[in-house]
Amino acid sequence: MTALHDRSATELLALYASREASPVEVMRELLLHIERSEPYIAATWALDADAALRAAHDSESRWRRGQALALDGVPVTLKENIATQGTPVPLGTAATTLTPAAADAPPAARLREAGAVIVCKTTMPDYGMLSSGLSSFHRLARNPWDLAMNPGGSSAGAAAACAAGYGPLHVGTDIGGSIRLPAGWCGIFGLKPSQGRIAIHPPYAGRVAGPMTRTVADAALAMTVLARPDARDATSLPHQAIAWGELDLELRGLRLGLWLDAGWGQPVDAEIHAAINAAANAFESAGAIVESLASFTTRSMADGMDAFWRMRAWLEISALPVERQARVLPYIRAWAEGGAGFSGAQVFRGYSQMAALRDAAIAATQRFDFVLAPVSPVISFPAEFASPLNDPARPFEHIAFTLPFNMSEQPAASVNAGASASSLPIGLQLIGRRHDDLGVLRLARAWEQLRGPQRAWPRLA
Repeated sequence: MTALHDRSATELLALYASREASPVEVMRELLLHIERSEPYIAATWALDADAALRAAHDSESRWRRGQALALDGVPVTLKENIATQGTPVPLGTAATTLTPAAADAPPAARLREAGAVIVCKTTMPDYGMLSSGLSSFHRLARNPWDLAMNPGGSSAGAAAACAAGYGPLHVGTDIGGSIRLPAGWCGIFGLKPSQGRIAIHPPYAGRVAGPMTRTVADAALAMTVLARPDARDATSLPHQAIAWGELDLELRGLRLGLWLDAGWGQPVDAEIHAAINAAANAFESAGAIVESLASFTTRSMADGMDAFWRMRAWLEISALPVERQARVLPYIRAWAEGGAGFSGAQVFRGYSQMAALRDAAIAATQRFDFVLAPVSPVISFPAEFASPLNDPARPFEHIAFTLPFNMSEQPAASVNAGASASSLPIGLQLIGRRHDDLGVLRLARAWEQLRGPQRAWPRLA
């Protein structure tokens, strides 16, 4: 019998409605499961069991009164850079002064309004600038499939928590792959929505929040609540009446691009290449038209973005008192210091690569309904590494397939495409046209059906 903490959000809501289970019962079991599992994966921060149980009791009362809200009693975790009132936001680094947040950020506010129970925050690396669970503030997060390996990042704890069964709904953020990369390496589903689809604060070019779940249906359910505008996010899209729950898609005749050469970065591992090709063949057998998509990004685009982000990080870190600068993760400090001598012209040229990358991605993908690609060119890497190469001089060689779609503002998702010979997950990336978030969810649901049943989720204790 499936444990309550392993139940999907849609299943939990049905159980609550039929009174076969209660939010309090679910929360008690979930908290015990986290207590047993957390010594292994270190995915959580600021877990307040008493507050979670109080919220579960409130939810139970609403169900009994017939006044249940959209996600009433469903457990959810939030990446720690998504503010929740009264909880400090350390941004993954020991250099941060811990000041309680004054208000819920938009994703937290929407979930709380819908009756979801916020169980805890999830861990991230310093300033969210790593695809790793390594942090100077949090304990080292680990991949539930193999504790010696990395969950990825920067939504590290969210992905690990999801794979380990810390409830059905998790929310991460993504500016260059920070939802999709850990989702791919942990074998879960992660949606990076179109820019502005989910309001976020503070907003920043390319930065989005998105759901991380075990099933596409649960991500779609989360979108019914999360995809609402908020005046605090000047980039948020106007509200649309999107039928998030209608996930059927006719594959016959769809034009799918197959993108296997990013044009820069680490080469695609042979097992990943085979898995993505197999997915393309499955879509083609179902009636889709699959065509190769040539590389459209360049090394100069990547180097420009690196220069801009280094300078941005250096300005923030160098403004700290010396004693707090010393607390920043050495890898991040070394990377940021590389921007200290950049000229204004270098930084401006770097910033301009955001637009170059956006234009190239949209032009290259426009003739397709969707694009298939790897999430990462490599399988997960040692837990103690800051990045697959563990080299601050080459920090972004693994994000060549994810970064373009943050800049182009296109929706993109990671969905599991199988496992390597070492039993580590391989992520398939699905990219849609700008603002076609529902289309990406539908294609991901179609892939779930083509892929068939998955192996059992990892058990830690």
